[in-house]
Amino acid sequence: MRIIALSTLRDFWEKRPDAETSLRAWHALASRSDWSTPADIKAAYRSASFTADNRVVFNIKGNDYRLVAAVRYEKGLMYIRFIGTHREHDKIDVETI
Repeated sequence: MRIIALSTLRDFWEKRPDAETSLRAWHALASRSDWSTPADIKAAYRSASFTADNRVVFNIKGNDYRLVAAVRYEKGLMYIRFIGTHREHDKIDVETI
């Protein structure tokens, strides 16, 4: 998968350094993957949740943070739409962000 944009992850871990290792690991795995269906993602990330409009919610750093990505399976693209705490996540609409 091509991840758009690493800079979003970098900006986040610069504010919250405790997330850096987990986000780098997530990025490394996701960018090496060839996920063509939600089942492919679920096989790699059992805790991943799926919502409308091909949004996927990943639990990061032992569920301390949540990352929301919009996936375009046919193009092999994953767009980072949100990264934040659970409290911040609760304030957004995952399906429209």
